Amino acid sequence: MKDTAKHQGLRNQLVSVLEQKGITDKSVLDAIKKIPRHLFLNSSFEDYAYQDKAFPIGAGQTISQPYTVAFQSQLLEVKKEHKILEIGTGSGYQTAVLCTMGAKVFSVERQNELFKQTSILFPKLGIRPKHLSFGDGYKGLPSYAPFDSIIVTAGAPFIPQPLMAQLKIGGRLVIPLGEDVQIMTLLIRKNETQFEKHEFGEFRFVPLLEDRN
Repeated sequence: MKDTAKHQGLRNQLVSVLEQKGITDKSVLDAIKKIPRHLFLNSSFEDYAYQDKAFPIGAGQTISQPYTVAFQSQLLEVKKEHKILEIGTGSGYQTAVLCTMGAKVFSVERQNELFKQTSILFPKLGIRPKHLSFGDGYKGLPSYAPFDSIIVTAGAPFIPQPLMAQLKIGGRLVIPLGEDVQIMTLLIRKNETQFEKHEFGEFRFVPLLEDRN
């Protein structure tokens, strides 16, 4: 589990790239500067870990490109102690970014292989999500609701109703919507029944699947 000065230099370069691409949230950039992304990847990709690219991580899933992680994190407007529900733990990199920003992260993963990997990896890196669970992301985590914000890290054909129900009033739900190409979508809950919707262009994600595997 080595993290060297060379890795830190590469992270600093990555942060410069993200700033050039329009990421302005300082706490997001600081988190990306700190987190050893190479430790979340298969070691064969280590030399490429700080390029702004997505990589396969097993179970047919990917680690999102850093720009996508930063973009979604910025849309959440994370404050310290915010309760955040993450649908799709994946490699755990997005979880680590949110934890490093001071959020209380509750994360759900449907691929058992990935759930086991992150359960072992986080303690080694000193990353402490509030709750990791193996389950169906479409259902969210009703027993821990409501949440200040919810982030979905896979492409969804529609917005799952349980997730909308688990969002606090004033809360933000960030979800990539669509089948082949997704539109990054932000919902802000205005009251019990009303949500304000904003769209932020096209992104590519693996599909959000129902049930656990």
